[in-house]
Amino acid sequence: MLWIPKLFKKRIVVTIHGLDWKRSKWGGFASKYIKFGEKMAVKYADEIIVLSESVQKYFKDTYNRETIFIPNGVTKPELREPKLIKEKYGLEKNSYILYLGRIVPEKGIDYLIEAYKNINTNKKLVIAGGASHTNDYLEQIKEKVNTDERIIMTGFVQGEDLEELFSNCYLYCLPSDVEGMPISLLEAMSYGKNCLVSDIPENLQVIENKGISFKKSDINDLKEKLEDCLNKKYTKTADEISNYVLNKYNWDEVVKKTEKLYGEK
Repeated sequence: MLWIPKLFKKRIVVTIHGLDWKRSKWGGFASKYIKFGEKMAVKYADEIIVLSESVQKYFKDTYNRETIFIPNGVTKPELREPKLIKEKYGLEKNSYILYLGRIVPEKGIDYLIEAYKNINTNKKLVIAGGASHTNDYLEQIKEKVNTDERIIMTGFVQGEDLEELFSNCYLYCLPSDVEGMPISLLEAMSYGKNCLVSDIPENLQVIENKGISFKKSDINDLKEKLEDCLNKKYTKTADEISNYVLNKYNWDEVVKKTEKLYGEK
């Protein structure tokens, strides 16, 4: 639809959150249509905002189009004691590994479940989040976890439940095959949590040297890295992690950059 405001000589700013045509929930036509929208943005937008450096490189390499990198941001959270999550799920501080996000195939939840089932630990695995147009996949995941009492699925969470889950997890894990700018990873780090992520560029850009990565889609490598984390082979202090992410991905700075861009003539 960008050609319509262009007819009226309106300035257009487009924000690209990620390469959505890669996501498995889209079929052939939908994927092609999303990519067509991407090309229209390149053609008609006066400015394009991207949320990751890898997407910025993609637009330069594919279309020779310059974009402006303005990431997501986080603010300093309030740490909470495990009250609600203790009542609902029996969770104590540092007693679980947390995945929090949508229950969709590209998030790599299958890899995490398989890797976790093959390690010997008394720490639970908490999978928090709801489905997104993928109810069949959600049912598949539920079937996989039914045989292991250590795995808890909470469904969609928000508010104090969400804050308590972040505040008290031992480790946050994001095993995605595809990401835009993973705000759940930023949030986990803002709580000072050690994070284990797949080695896709969007994740590595966020963690830098303040987190741990495994080979994307590699269950064996994920298993080994989980065991290393549980054995405290990779650890950073909570202050080191939170200070890093709150300085680099500060919402106030994100707002200033966005405001400045929209205010240009």
